[in-house]
Amino acid sequence: MKKYLKIILIVLAIVLVFAGYFGYQIYQMVMGNKPLTGKQDGLPAQMASMPSITKGFADWPNWRGANFEGKSASVGIKTDWSKGLDELWQVNYLCQDKATASWSAPVVQGNRLIIPGRDLNNDLVFCINSETGELIWLGSYMAKAETAHGPGSRATPFIKDDKVYTFGRSGDIVCWNLEDGKLLWRKNVKDEGGIEPSWGFSTTPLVFENMVIVQGGGKALVIAYDKLTGDVLWKSKEGEVGYAAAITMNIENENKLLVYHGTGLSCLNPSDGKALWTVPWPTEYFVNATTPVVFNDIIFHTSGYKMGCEAIKVTKSGYTVLWKNNVMEAQHSDPILIDGYIYGYSGESSRNVGKFVCLELSTGKEMWSTDEIGQGTTTFVDGHLICQDLKGNIFIVKPEPAAFKKIGEIKPAISDVKNLAWTVPVVANGKLYLRYMQQLICYNLKP
Repeated sequence: MKKYLKIILIVLAIVLVFAGYFGYQIYQMVMGNKPLTGKQDGLPAQMASMPSITKGFADWPNWRGANFEGKSASVGIKTDWSKGLDELWQVNYLCQDKATASWSAPVVQGNRLIIPGRDLNNDLVFCINSETGELIWLGSYMAKAETAHGPGSRATPFIKDDKVYTFGRSGDIVCWNLEDGKLLWRKNVKDEGGIEPSWGFSTTPLVFENMVIVQGGGKALVIAYDKLTGDVLWKSKEGEVGYAAAITMNIENENKLLVYHGTGLSCLNPSDGKALWTVPWPTEYFVNATTPVVFNDIIFHTSGYKMGCEAIKVTKSGYTVLWKNNVMEAQHSDPILIDGYIYGYSGESSRNVGKFVCLELSTGKEMWSTDEIGQGTTTFVDGHLICQDLKGNIFIVKPEPAAFKKIGEIKPAISDVKNLAWTVPVVANGKLYLRYMQQLICYNLKP
Protein backbone atom coordinates (compact mmCIF):
# COMPACT_ATOMS: atom_id res chain seq x y z
CA MET A 1 0.00 0.00 0.00
CA LYS A 2 2.82 2.42 0.89
CA LYS A 3 4.42 1.69 -2.45
CA TYR A 4 1.22 2.65 -4.35
CA LEU A 5 0.70 5.72 -2.15
CA LYS A 6 4.22 6.90 -2.96
CA ILE A 7 3.57 6.45 -6.69
CA ILE A 8 0.31 8.38 -6.40
CA LEU A 9 2.03 11.24 -4.55
CA ILE A 10 4.79 11.39 -7.17
CA VAL A 11 2.21 11.50 -9.97
CA LEU A 12 0.27 14.23 -8.15
CA ALA A 13 3.47 16.23 -7.66
CA ILE A 14 4.24 15.99 -11.39
CA VAL A 15 0.69 17.02 -12.27
CA LEU A 16 0.93 20.03 -9.92
CA VAL A 17 4.26 21.09 -11.43
CA PHE A 18 2.84 20.92 -14.95
CA ALA A 19 -0.37 22.68 -13.85
CA GLY A 20 1.68 25.44 -12.25
CA TYR A 21 3.84 25.79 -15.35
CA PHE A 22 0.92 25.97 -17.75
CA GLY A 23 -0.98 28.25 -15.39
CA TYR A 24 1.99 30.61 -15.39
CA GLN A 25 2.18 30.44 -19.20
CA ILE A 26 -1.53 31.29 -19.46
CA TYR A 27 -1.06 34.19 -17.03
CA GLN A 28 1.87 35.47 -19.05
CA MET A 29 -0.16 35.16 -22.26
CA VAL A 30 -3.10 37.07 -20.79
CA MET A 31 -1.45 39.56 -18.42
CA GLY A 32 2.29 39.15 -18.92
CA ASN A 33 4.61 42.13 -18.85
CA LYS A 34 6.98 40.99 -21.62
CA PRO A 35 10.34 42.09 -20.15
CA LEU A 36 12.76 43.44 -22.73
CA THR A 37 15.63 41.30 -23.96
CA GLY A 38 18.57 41.93 -26.24
CA LYS A 39 20.57 45.07 -26.86
CA GLN A 40 19.15 48.25 -25.39
CA ASP A 41 20.77 51.65 -25.94
CA GLY A 42 20.30 54.93 -24.14
CA LEU A 43 18.58 57.83 -25.84
CA PRO A 44 20.77 59.43 -28.53
CA ALA A 45 21.34 63.12 -29.19
CA GLN A 46 18.96 64.73 -31.63
CA MET A 47 20.17 65.92 -35.03
CA ALA A 48 22.10 69.18 -34.83
CA SER A 49 19.94 70.79 -37.51
CA MET A 50 16.34 69.82 -38.14
CA PRO A 51 15.75 68.80 -41.77
CA SER A 52 12.79 70.17 -43.68
CA ILE A 53 9.79 67.87 -44.09
CA THR A 54 9.76 65.91 -47.34
CA LYS A 55 7.35 63.52 -49.03
CA GLY A 56 8.18 60.18 -50.60
CA PHE A 57 6.93 58.34 -53.66
CA ALA A 58 5.33 55.61 -51.53
CA ASP A 59 4.70 56.98 -48.03
CA TRP A 60 2.99 54.97 -45.29
CA PRO A 61 1.32 57.73 -43.23
CA ASN A 62 -1.14 55.69 -41.18
CA TRP A 63 -2.23 52.22 -40.10
CA ARG A 64 -2.23 49.76 -43.05
CA GLY A 65 -0.97 52.43 -45.44
CA ALA A 66 -2.53 55.29 -47.34
CA ASN A 67 -5.65 53.34 -48.37
CA PHE A 68 -6.03 51.29 -45.14
CA GLU A 69 -5.58 48.06 -47.13
CA GLY A 70 -2.19 46.82 -45.89
CA LYS A 71 -0.64 47.59 -49.28
CA SER A 72 2.45 49.62 -50.09
CA ALA A 73 2.82 51.66 -53.28
CA SER A 74 6.53 50.75 -53.51
CA VAL A 75 7.51 48.97 -56.73
CA GLY A 76 10.58 47.25 -58.12
CA ILE A 77 11.45 45.42 -54.90
CA LYS A 78 14.12 42.77 -54.52
CA THR A 79 12.49 39.33 -54.52
CA ASP A 80 15.64 37.16 -54.47
CA TRP A 81 16.38 36.87 -50.76
CA SER A 82 18.94 34.08 -51.06
CA LYS A 83 21.68 36.47 -49.91
CA GLY A 84 19.47 38.38 -47.51
CA LEU A 85 18.59 42.07 -47.53
CA ASP A 86 20.92 44.99 -46.85
CA GLU A 87 20.38 46.52 -43.40
CA LEU A 88 20.46 50.31 -43.70
CA TRP A 89 20.21 51.17 -40.02
CA GLN A 90 18.94 49.96 -36.67
CA VAL A 91 18.00 51.60 -33.36
CA ASN A 92 17.59 49.89 -29.98
CA TYR A 93 16.27 52.61 -27.70
CA LEU A 94 12.52 52.84 -28.32
CA CYS A 95 11.78 51.31 -24.92
CA GLN A 96 13.86 52.42 -21.94
CA ASP A 97 14.38 50.21 -18.84
CA LYS A 98 13.33 46.57 -18.74
CA ALA A 99 9.54 46.54 -18.31
CA THR A 100 8.42 49.07 -20.90
CA ALA A 101 7.28 47.00 -23.88
CA SER A 102 5.60 48.94 -26.69
CA TRP A 103 4.15 47.47 -29.89
CA SER A 104 3.11 50.34 -32.18
CA ALA A 105 4.06 50.15 -35.83
CA PRO A 106 5.90 53.04 -37.52
CA VAL A 107 4.41 55.50 -40.00
CA VAL A 108 6.48 57.26 -42.64
CA GLN A 109 6.24 60.46 -44.62
CA GLY A 110 9.34 61.23 -46.65
CA ASN A 111 12.27 61.70 -44.29
CA ARG A 112 10.13 61.48 -41.14
CA LEU A 113 9.37 58.19 -39.43
CA ILE A 114 7.17 58.38 -36.33
CA ILE A 115 7.07 55.56 -33.78
CA PRO A 116 5.95 55.51 -30.12
CA GLY A 117 7.98 54.12 -27.24
CA ARG A 118 8.03 54.17 -23.45
CA ASP A 119 10.13 54.69 -20.34
CA LEU A 120 9.08 53.92 -16.77
CA ASN A 121 6.89 57.01 -16.36
CA ASN A 122 6.35 58.50 -19.80
CA ASP A 123 4.87 57.76 -23.18
CA LEU A 124 7.52 58.60 -25.77
CA VAL A 125 7.13 59.56 -29.43
CA PHE A 126 10.20 59.38 -31.66
CA CYS A 127 10.67 61.13 -34.99
CA ILE A 128 13.51 59.35 -36.78
CA ASN A 129 15.15 60.24 -40.09
CA SER A 130 13.88 57.41 -42.30
CA GLU A 131 16.98 57.62 -44.51
CA THR A 132 19.72 57.59 -41.86
CA GLY A 133 18.17 56.41 -38.59
CA GLU A 134 19.14 59.66 -36.81
CA LEU A 135 16.80 61.08 -34.18
CA ILE A 136 15.10 64.27 -35.39
CA TRP A 137 12.95 64.95 -32.31
CA LEU A 138 11.58 63.23 -29.21
CA GLY A 139 8.21 63.99 -27.64
CA SER A 140 7.06 62.78 -24.23
CA TYR A 141 4.38 63.18 -21.59
CA MET A 142 3.88 61.54 -18.20
CA ALA A 143 1.28 58.77 -18.28
CA LYS A 144 0.52 56.14 -15.68
CA ALA A 145 0.10 52.81 -17.46
CA GLU A 146 -0.74 49.25 -16.48
CA THR A 147 1.73 46.52 -17.36
CA ALA A 148 -0.32 43.81 -19.10
CA HIS A 149 1.91 43.09 -22.12
CA GLY A 150 3.83 46.25 -21.28
CA PRO A 151 2.86 49.87 -20.59
CA GLY A 152 3.78 51.21 -24.03
CA SER A 153 1.54 52.22 -26.90
CA ARG A 154 -0.21 49.69 -29.13
CA ALA A 155 -1.91 52.12 -31.51
CA THR A 156 -0.11 53.24 -34.68
CA PRO A 157 0.24 57.03 -35.21
CA PHE A 158 -1.47 58.94 -38.01
CA ILE A 159 0.33 61.60 -40.07
CA LYS A 160 -1.94 64.19 -41.67
CA ASP A 161 -0.77 67.42 -43.29
CA ASP A 162 1.82 68.94 -40.92
CA LYS A 163 0.69 67.08 -37.80
CA VAL A 164 0.88 63.61 -36.30
CA TYR A 165 -1.63 62.04 -33.92
CA THR A 166 -0.87 59.35 -31.33
CA PHE A 167 -3.04 57.32 -28.94
CA GLY A 168 -1.47 55.87 -25.78
CA ARG A 169 -2.55 52.69 -24.04
CA SER A 170 -3.84 54.76 -21.09
CA GLY A 171 -6.19 56.78 -23.29
CA ASP A 172 -4.17 59.89 -24.19
CA ILE A 173 -4.95 61.22 -27.66
CA VAL A 174 -2.21 63.70 -28.58
CA CYS A 175 -1.54 66.02 -31.51
CA TRP A 176 2.09 66.89 -32.34
CA ASN A 177 3.70 69.23 -34.83
CA LEU A 178 5.34 66.97 -37.41
CA GLU A 179 8.24 69.31 -38.11
CA ASP A 180 9.62 69.85 -34.60
CA GLY A 181 7.56 67.65 -32.21
CA LYS A 182 5.81 70.45 -30.37
CA LEU A 183 2.84 69.09 -28.39
CA LEU A 184 -0.18 70.99 -29.72
CA TRP A 185 -2.98 69.40 -27.67
CA ARG A 186 -3.63 66.40 -25.46
CA LYS A 187 -6.90 64.83 -24.30
CA ASN A 188 -7.83 61.60 -22.53
CA VAL A 189 -10.84 59.45 -23.44
CA LYS A 190 -11.44 58.64 -19.76
CA ASP A 191 -12.46 62.29 -19.26
CA GLU A 192 -15.39 61.58 -21.62
CA GLY A 193 -16.48 58.41 -19.82
CA GLY A 194 -14.13 55.98 -21.55
CA ILE A 195 -13.03 52.80 -19.77
CA GLU A 196 -9.63 51.22 -20.42
CA PRO A 197 -9.88 47.62 -21.68
CA SER A 198 -7.88 44.70 -20.30
CA TRP A 199 -4.93 45.17 -22.66
CA GLY A 200 -5.00 48.94 -22.97
CA PHE A 201 -6.43 51.33 -25.54
CA SER A 202 -5.25 50.08 -28.90
CA THR A 203 -7.38 51.60 -31.66
CA THR A 204 -5.29 53.55 -34.12
CA PRO A 205 -6.68 57.11 -34.46
CA LEU A 206 -8.49 57.82 -37.70
CA VAL A 207 -8.08 61.34 -39.10
CA PHE A 208 -11.07 62.06 -41.33
CA GLU A 209 -12.13 65.48 -42.57
CA ASN A 210 -11.95 67.75 -39.48
CA MET A 211 -11.96 64.89 -36.95
CA VAL A 212 -9.71 62.47 -35.08
CA ILE A 213 -11.72 59.38 -34.17
CA VAL A 214 -10.89 56.73 -31.54
CA GLN A 215 -12.66 54.16 -29.39
CA GLY A 216 -13.08 55.10 -25.75
CA GLY A 217 -15.48 52.44 -24.48
CA GLY A 218 -17.76 52.84 -21.47
CA LYS A 219 -20.07 55.81 -21.95
CA ALA A 220 -18.06 56.97 -24.99
CA LEU A 221 -17.61 53.95 -27.22
CA VAL A 222 -16.58 56.16 -30.15
CA ILE A 223 -15.29 59.73 -29.79
CA ALA A 224 -14.61 62.34 -32.48
CA TYR A 225 -12.23 65.18 -31.56
CA ASP A 226 -11.59 68.32 -33.56
CA LYS A 227 -8.22 67.63 -35.20
CA LEU A 228 -6.96 71.19 -34.70
CA THR A 229 -8.15 71.92 -31.15
CA GLY A 230 -8.91 68.59 -29.49
CA ASP A 231 -12.47 69.70 -28.68
CA VAL A 232 -15.01 66.87 -28.56
CA LEU A 233 -17.30 67.06 -31.60
CA TRP A 234 -19.47 64.06 -30.80
CA LYS A 235 -19.65 60.83 -28.81
CA SER A 236 -21.48 57.73 -29.99
CA LYS A 237 -22.81 54.59 -28.32
CA GLU A 238 -21.84 52.88 -25.07
CA GLY A 239 -20.24 49.53 -24.45
CA GLU A 240 -17.07 47.49 -24.57
CA VAL A 241 -14.15 48.97 -26.45
CA GLY A 242 -12.48 46.87 -29.13
CA TYR A 243 -8.89 46.87 -30.37
CA ALA A 244 -9.37 47.59 -34.09
CA ALA A 245 -8.85 50.74 -36.14
CA ALA A 246 -11.88 52.63 -37.44
CA ILE A 247 -11.96 53.04 -41.22
CA THR A 248 -14.22 54.71 -43.76
CA MET A 249 -16.38 53.09 -46.42
CA ASN A 250 -18.26 54.58 -49.32
CA ILE A 251 -21.85 53.32 -49.10
CA GLU A 252 -24.28 54.52 -51.75
CA ASN A 253 -21.99 57.47 -52.56
CA GLU A 254 -21.70 58.60 -48.94
CA ASN A 255 -18.73 58.16 -46.63
CA LYS A 256 -19.51 56.16 -43.49
CA LEU A 257 -17.45 54.97 -40.51
CA LEU A 258 -16.87 51.33 -39.68
CA VAL A 259 -16.05 50.67 -36.02
CA TYR A 260 -15.14 47.14 -34.91
CA HIS A 261 -15.78 47.35 -31.18
CA GLY A 262 -15.88 44.71 -28.43
CA THR A 263 -19.24 43.21 -29.33
CA GLY A 264 -19.74 43.90 -33.01
CA LEU A 265 -19.19 45.94 -36.15
CA SER A 266 -21.06 49.26 -36.31
CA CYS A 267 -21.65 51.65 -39.19
CA LEU A 268 -21.82 55.31 -38.12
CA ASN A 269 -22.59 58.65 -39.72
CA PRO A 270 -19.28 60.59 -39.55
CA SER A 271 -21.04 63.95 -39.22
CA ASP A 272 -22.70 63.19 -35.87
CA GLY A 273 -21.76 59.64 -34.85
CA LYS A 274 -25.29 58.32 -35.28
CA ALA A 275 -25.30 54.51 -35.54
CA LEU A 276 -26.96 53.24 -38.72
CA TRP A 277 -26.63 49.51 -38.02
CA THR A 278 -24.57 47.01 -36.05
CA VAL A 279 -23.49 43.46 -36.86
CA PRO A 280 -23.43 41.50 -33.56
CA TRP A 281 -20.04 39.82 -33.08
CA PRO A 282 -19.53 39.24 -29.32
CA THR A 283 -16.00 37.83 -29.23
CA GLU A 284 -14.55 36.35 -26.04
CA TYR A 285 -12.67 38.99 -23.98
CA PHE A 286 -14.10 41.59 -26.41
CA VAL A 287 -11.08 41.07 -28.68
CA ASN A 288 -12.26 42.26 -32.07
CA ALA A 289 -8.84 43.47 -33.18
CA THR A 290 -8.54 43.11 -36.96
CA THR A 291 -9.34 45.78 -39.53
CA PRO A 292 -12.41 45.03 -41.68
CA VAL A 293 -11.71 44.50 -45.37
CA VAL A 294 -13.89 46.53 -47.75
CA PHE A 295 -14.60 45.76 -51.40
CA ASN A 296 -17.36 47.73 -53.14
CA ASP A 297 -20.44 47.03 -50.95
CA ILE A 298 -18.97 43.96 -49.22
CA ILE A 299 -17.27 43.88 -45.81
CA PHE A 300 -15.15 40.95 -44.60
CA HIS A 301 -14.31 40.72 -40.90
CA THR A 302 -12.69 38.09 -38.71
CA SER A 303 -11.77 37.38 -35.07
CA GLY A 304 -10.06 34.66 -33.06
CA TYR A 305 -11.44 32.63 -30.12
CA LYS A 306 -13.32 30.35 -32.58
CA MET A 307 -15.44 33.24 -33.88
CA GLY A 308 -14.29 32.73 -37.46
CA CYS A 309 -15.07 35.12 -40.28
CA GLU A 310 -17.99 36.60 -42.16
CA ALA A 311 -18.78 38.52 -45.34
CA ILE A 312 -21.71 40.93 -45.44
CA LYS A 313 -23.31 43.01 -48.19
CA VAL A 314 -24.26 46.48 -46.92
CA THR A 315 -26.46 49.48 -47.59
CA LYS A 316 -26.98 52.60 -45.49
CA SER A 317 -30.01 51.01 -43.86
CA GLY A 318 -28.63 47.57 -43.08
CA TYR A 319 -26.75 44.47 -44.16
CA THR A 320 -27.18 40.92 -45.41
CA VAL A 321 -24.88 38.06 -44.41
CA LEU A 322 -23.38 36.47 -47.52
CA TRP A 323 -21.58 33.68 -45.70
CA LYS A 324 -19.99 32.82 -42.36
CA ASN A 325 -17.46 30.10 -41.48
CA ASN A 326 -14.30 29.27 -39.53
CA VAL A 327 -11.84 29.07 -42.42
CA MET A 328 -10.08 32.12 -40.98
CA GLU A 329 -9.93 32.99 -37.27
CA ALA A 330 -7.54 35.95 -37.06
CA GLN A 331 -6.92 37.17 -33.53
CA HIS A 332 -5.00 40.36 -34.31
CA SER A 333 -3.40 39.73 -37.68
CA ASP A 334 -5.02 41.74 -40.45
CA PRO A 335 -5.92 39.91 -43.68
CA ILE A 336 -5.32 41.39 -47.13
CA LEU A 337 -7.59 41.31 -50.19
CA ILE A 338 -5.89 40.64 -53.54
CA ASP A 339 -7.85 40.09 -56.78
CA GLY A 340 -10.92 38.71 -55.03
CA TYR A 341 -9.09 36.50 -52.54
CA ILE A 342 -8.34 37.04 -48.84
CA TYR A 343 -4.85 36.12 -47.60
CA GLY A 344 -3.83 36.09 -43.95
CA TYR A 345 -2.89 34.28 -40.77
CA SER A 346 -5.49 32.33 -38.83
CA GLY A 347 -5.28 31.39 -35.16
CA GLU A 348 -4.31 32.96 -31.86
CA SER A 349 -1.06 34.86 -31.58
CA SER A 350 0.22 33.36 -28.35
CA ARG A 351 2.72 30.99 -30.01
CA ASN A 352 4.38 30.63 -33.37
CA VAL A 353 2.00 27.96 -34.62
CA GLY A 354 -0.88 28.70 -36.95
CA LYS A 355 -2.20 28.62 -40.48
CA PHE A 356 -1.74 31.00 -43.37
CA VAL A 357 -4.93 30.87 -45.42
CA CYS A 358 -6.27 31.86 -48.82
CA LEU A 359 -10.05 32.08 -49.16
CA GLU A 360 -12.40 33.33 -51.85
CA LEU A 361 -14.16 36.53 -50.81
CA SER A 362 -17.37 35.91 -52.74
CA THR A 363 -18.02 32.43 -51.32
CA GLY A 364 -15.82 31.93 -48.25
CA LYS A 365 -14.31 28.84 -49.88
CA GLU A 366 -10.88 27.82 -48.59
CA MET A 367 -8.46 27.70 -51.51
CA TRP A 368 -5.51 26.46 -49.47
CA SER A 369 -3.80 26.75 -46.10
CA THR A 370 -0.27 26.12 -44.86
CA ASP A 371 1.60 25.84 -41.57
CA GLU A 372 5.00 26.51 -43.17
CA ILE A 373 5.38 30.15 -42.05
CA GLY A 374 4.27 30.01 -38.42
CA GLN A 375 1.91 32.61 -36.97
CA GLY A 376 2.31 36.32 -37.49
CA THR A 377 1.46 39.39 -39.54
CA THR A 378 1.64 40.36 -43.19
CA THR A 379 1.84 43.28 -45.61
CA PHE A 380 1.62 43.55 -49.43
CA VAL A 381 4.05 45.21 -51.80
CA ASP A 382 4.72 45.02 -55.53
CA GLY A 383 2.74 41.83 -56.15
CA HIS A 384 4.09 40.00 -53.10
CA LEU A 385 3.20 39.37 -49.47
CA ILE A 386 5.85 39.90 -46.82
CA CYS A 387 4.98 37.78 -43.79
CA GLN A 388 6.67 38.02 -40.41
CA ASP A 389 6.29 35.24 -37.88
CA LEU A 390 6.31 35.70 -34.13
CA LYS A 391 10.00 34.80 -33.87
CA GLY A 392 11.17 37.59 -36.17
CA ASN A 393 11.61 35.52 -39.33
CA ILE A 394 10.29 36.99 -42.58
CA PHE A 395 8.99 35.28 -45.72
CA ILE A 396 8.15 36.54 -49.19
CA VAL A 397 5.10 34.88 -50.71
CA LYS A 398 3.57 35.13 -54.18
CA PRO A 399 -0.20 35.38 -53.58
CA GLU A 400 -1.87 32.90 -55.90
CA PRO A 401 -5.22 31.20 -55.21
CA ALA A 402 -4.09 27.95 -56.84
CA ALA A 403 -1.43 27.08 -54.24
CA PHE A 404 0.84 28.46 -51.51
CA LYS A 405 4.04 29.78 -53.09
CA LYS A 406 6.88 30.88 -50.84
CA ILE A 407 9.77 32.33 -52.85
CA GLY A 408 12.17 33.43 -50.12
CA GLU A 409 12.87 33.81 -46.40
CA ILE A 410 15.27 35.42 -43.94
CA LYS A 411 15.77 33.67 -40.60
CA PRO A 412 15.99 35.68 -38.45
CA ALA A 413 15.36 39.19 -39.70
CA ILE A 414 15.11 40.47 -36.11
CA SER A 415 17.64 39.29 -33.53
CA ASP A 416 17.11 38.49 -29.83
CA VAL A 417 13.39 37.76 -30.13
CA LYS A 418 12.66 36.00 -26.84
CA ASN A 419 8.98 36.84 -26.55
CA LEU A 420 6.60 37.45 -29.47
CA ALA A 421 7.21 39.78 -32.41
CA TRP A 422 3.67 41.09 -32.85
CA THR A 423 4.26 44.35 -34.74
CA VAL A 424 3.30 44.25 -38.41
CA PRO A 425 6.06 44.85 -41.02
CA VAL A 426 5.81 48.21 -42.79
CA VAL A 427 7.04 49.03 -46.31
CA ALA A 428 7.52 52.66 -47.34
CA ASN A 429 9.51 54.23 -50.16
CA GLY A 430 11.36 51.02 -50.97
CA LYS A 431 12.36 50.24 -47.38
CA LEU A 432 11.16 47.54 -44.99
CA TYR A 433 10.76 48.47 -41.32
CA LEU A 434 10.58 45.79 -38.63
CA ARG A 435 9.82 46.66 -35.01
CA TYR A 436 10.27 44.45 -31.94
CA MET A 437 9.87 46.26 -28.61
CA GLN A 438 12.92 48.58 -28.33
CA GLN A 439 14.28 47.59 -31.75
CA LEU A 440 13.54 49.13 -35.13
CA ILE A 441 15.40 47.78 -38.17
CA CYS A 442 15.39 49.33 -41.64
CA TYR A 443 16.14 47.07 -44.62
CA ASN A 444 16.62 48.11 -48.23
CA LEU A 445 14.04 46.38 -50.46
CA LYS A 446 15.42 47.77 -53.71
CA PRO A 447 17.73 45.56 -55.83
